[in-house]
Amino acid sequence: MRINATDHVSKGPKEGYYKFNPRFVETCVFQAETLSELNRWRQCLFSCKLIGMYTAGELKGVGYGNISVRTPGGFMITATRTGGLEKLAAEHYAEISRVDLEHNAVDFRAATSATMPSSECMTHAMFYQAYPTIGAVIHVHSLDFWRRLLNQVPTTASDVEYGTPSMAFDILRLFRETDLAACKLVAMAGHEEGVISFGRNLDEAGTIMLEAWRGVSWSAEAGKAVRRGGPREA
Repeated sequence: MRINATDHVSKGPKEGYYKFNPRFVETCVFQAETLSELNRWRQCLFSCKLIGMYTAGELKGVGYGNISVRTPGGFMITATRTGGLEKLAAEHYAEISRVDLEHNAVDFRAATSATMPSSECMTHAMFYQAYPTIGAVIHVHSLDFWRRLLNQVPTTASDVEYGTPSMAFDILRLFRETDLAACKLVAMAGHEEGVISFGRNLDEAGTIMLEAWRGVSWSAEAGKAVRRGGPREA
């Protein structure tokens, strides 16, 4: 995967849309083993509602969350507008082969030209560029989880929007200025609810995300129990 890295800030809607120029290169066939591993972890995150679709409010009908894995040709990532689907097939993924930050564009392959890559593929690309040992990236949404992680783990700047070259460069800044390489968790201050994990493979990235999420969820439930006067015996 090639990355042309000259800073350029795009303008566009704040949520629910991709903010780059997607350039379809060619059709491709994905390896069954890679598809199976992606779907295994995505379904787990979907069942936890960390990936899904908003069912109310101004974002009703908008999907959230995405997952990617490094491939020989770049990286494979969930397509846009797939958040509400419980199970994905080959046509719901794209392989990113080149990210052109100067022209705010992404080259990709997919099963069909109708597939569009996730709005966060530029952000994912920066993780793969930063360390060749990173093999998987996961981006989820959870409001309480996000609030509790803000500034407790490496956190992007509050004025940096999702899916933009600016977000991609801010990820690189965190690698330089914080312990992100060791922590493997990012809170996205300018992207409400957004949390990212990464690892050598999907098992590591997924385990890091779920352990952090469950820890926060347990802490929140424990706090509620204390406020109620503690658990009651039957």
